[in-house]
Amino acid sequence: MKSLIIAREREQATLKRLLEEPTAQFLAVYGRRRIGKTFLIREYFDDNFAFRHTAVSPLELENKDKKLLYKIQLEEFAHSLEKYGAQLDGPLVSWFDAFHKLEDMLDRKRSKKKMVVFIDEMPWLDTAKSGFMSAFEHFWNDWGCAKHNLLLIVCGSATTWMLDKLINNKGGLYGRTNREMHMHPFTLNETERYFKSRNITMDRYDLAQTYMIMGGVAYYMSFFEPGKSLADNIDDIFFREGGFLRAEYDRLFTSLFADNENYRKIVEALSGLRYGATREQISNVTGISEGGTLSTMLKALVKSDLVSTYYNFGETKRNLYYKLTDMFCLFYLGFVSKNPSNNPHFWRDNQASPKLNRWRGIAFEDVCFVHQEQIRVSLGIAGVQAEIYPWRATADGDVPGAQIDMLIDRADRVVNLCEMKFTRGDFAIDKDYDAKLRNKIDALLTATKNKINIQPTLVTTYGLKMNMYSNRIQRVVTMDALFEKAI
Repeated sequence: MKSLIIAREREQATLKRLLEEPTAQFLAVYGRRRIGKTFLIREYFDDNFAFRHTAVSPLELENKDKKLLYKIQLEEFAHSLEKYGAQLDGPLVSWFDAFHKLEDMLDRKRSKKKMVVFIDEMPWLDTAKSGFMSAFEHFWNDWGCAKHNLLLIVCGSATTWMLDKLINNKGGLYGRTNREMHMHPFTLNETERYFKSRNITMDRYDLAQTYMIMGGVAYYMSFFEPGKSLADNIDDIFFREGGFLRAEYDRLFTSLFADNENYRKIVEALSGLRYGATREQISNVTGISEGGTLSTMLKALVKSDLVSTYYNFGETKRNLYYKLTDMFCLFYLGFVSKNPSNNPHFWRDNQASPKLNRWRGIAFEDVCFVHQEQIRVSLGIAGVQAEIYPWRATADGDVPGAQIDMLIDRADRVVNLCEMKFTRGDFAIDKDYDAKLRNKIDALLTATKNKINIQPTLVTTYGLKMNMYSNRIQRVVTMDALFEKAI
């Protein structure tokens, strides 16, 4: 039911347009595990499909014999065909046979309305030497693309497969997908709407912390229970024996990437590099050769919303930096995998610890980068061309080093030097912090040879406390601005 879908307005608009198109449509939907791909498609169409099939997960099978898996996938596809009215005269003998049976069944329906065919977790069907892709290409190129009343939707979490075999296919499916739908995590605005729909009440301070942990993944947030504190929910989900998401990190990588060991190496290396690293640096840390394979893996991590890219202000554009920005992975690697005490009340018992306070500060920076658009709107510069990135400079002679959380480098020759502070009340600038801020301004002016106008900007939870140092800050963006709906 559409009424159960939270947010996803753009995705719903795309589905509506595809239904109204007078010609055959082929939509590929991808995104990280548990992002809500299947939920969106099933609820939007109210499970009213001409045909729907979900592949069998090879991850859950104890016996992963390739021939057996191929047989199981065909048997389950046959079961789905019969469920939707196909009349089979025996077992399916190949994927060509399977798609011919699907064609026959759909032809018999003689529907004048758009027939929606939904194949979920398609990458799992493509087992070794099964001939699946050849059969699927033939199904679409020879039959499907000519059926004006057909909307074919295929879905998968295995990002590399979806990109290589479908969206960027150089063979028989080249240019055949009419649309691709990359489903991203929720924003803060959508996260707040999600919890309201489930009658879970939290103030925005706790909602922001929830986002720092769950990263806007609705499935992860579905484990929250009404009436419990944030700390108790986090302990239940991660730190108690049998916690719902204790094993999710492993499942995430096995579902996204067939050969996931090197992907984990990259993610775990980046988790310890706050400002990210170049491809060369990643190669040196992980031991993965700096060739095409590493580039392919990094692109897949970016497409999976686990890693983001940026350029360092003032450096050549050849130095592309990769930064781990998936908040669930950062939280898991920072706390869950490093909880040797096995304390089931770890989060509740450490609320005021320096480690958690440091984590909140760093995680809030990541939240702000996800919500760049909202920050620009709050500053009134949404229409100004700008590039956004963190910046750091090493000490050089008399010029001190500096690290700046976010620079908004604007086309109007103004740079917003943004500092992020996650505090329980208004942020107060003291003498020491004022000195650090002046040092950052001087370092940036030196690096740019005084050719820019710098606007020190504070992005914080509640606001700026006025005192003798507060006038150093020219603009203030509060947490409420981050909860605004994206344009």
